[in-house]
Amino acid sequence: MARQAGRCRIRGGIGVSARDQALTQFLTANGWRDQDRAVLADDASFRRYDRLKDGWRRAVLMDAPPDKEDTRPFVRIATLLRDAGLSAPEIIAQDVENGFLLLEDMGDDTFTKVLAAGADEATLYAQALEALAALYRRIDVAALGDLPRYDEALYLREVSLLIDWYLPALRGPLPDEVRDAFLQAWRMVLPRAAGVPETLVLRDYHVDNLMWLPERESPACVGLLDFQDGVVGPVTYDLVSLFEDARRDVDPAVTAKLLDRYLTLFPDIDREAFEASYAVLAAQRSTKILGIFTRLAHRDGKPGYLRHTARLWRWLEGDLAHPALAPVKDWFDREVPPALRREPPAEAA
Repeated sequence: MARQAGRCRIRGGIGVSARDQALTQFLTANGWRDQDRAVLADDASFRRYDRLKDGWRRAVLMDAPPDKEDTRPFVRIATLLRDAGLSAPEIIAQDVENGFLLLEDMGDDTFTKVLAAGADEATLYAQALEALAALYRRIDVAALGDLPRYDEALYLREVSLLIDWYLPALRGPLPDEVRDAFLQAWRMVLPRAAGVPETLVLRDYHVDNLMWLPERESPACVGLLDFQDGVVGPVTYDLVSLFEDARRDVDPAVTAKLLDRYLTLFPDIDREAFEASYAVLAAQRSTKILGIFTRLAHRDGKPGYLRHTARLWRWLEGDLAHPALAPVKDWFDREVPPALRREPPAEAA
């Protein structure tokens, strides 16, 4: 999440909007009227996060306009995670109708920040892996009820972002036959993604969304954020999010050692099936993110994410080398030659 400066006071007054009034009522009812409020972060969505301060008290306000975001999945998944002994933020108060949540303040020490300050990469990533292992052990998939599933339709909707946004930005509108061949190639490989057990998938499990809480015992020393889009899906997905991070390079030796560690913890998972699932989902995720980052630039005026394009292509090209992805690799080799594997323009043509 991107840090931003800013400070204001929480006050009602003449000319405030109905939403401002609803926020004032929510904060007043929960003991936070007229407290210091500083912009903490925003992200690639419509959510906003503010830090509230009152002497020694701290809380985080999530402001998610209900016509853009639904806070109920966050509440549900946070409860599941906390019941499993993992460190999701405590929900202090909620007004889901208006999209307001008061959350536990986990501090400022994201994994990204402490890594930049010199913390040992292998140690932090090992703790992140232990948290995922605990999630798989402790949360019964059968208890997830009607939580959405990572199925073929969702995978295809996500990879379509590449042919909807990224590739048209570089070569113009795509013929229908090119789009159809792309989707058919993915239909051929996606069954390999499902060759491993299922779990609760948080979907954005990377260092920007992990908090370092060293005063807590493992695995609770890993604070979890940005999980409101969680689904039921393969155990490999969040491992991909962690180790093939769109925003950060990870030491390949650390990745290899920790993936071996995961398989050691769960010897019933077949290694060959695990590696194929990992490669397919890694390629799927990088493909999706190339499209997302282009959309953020062209539709939402946020071109900064495009600087990660080269890294995404490094991840994607490495994953496409796995035999399980042969049909998708053939499509990329044919339709996205090396000259198009680059950063798209910051604005739509």
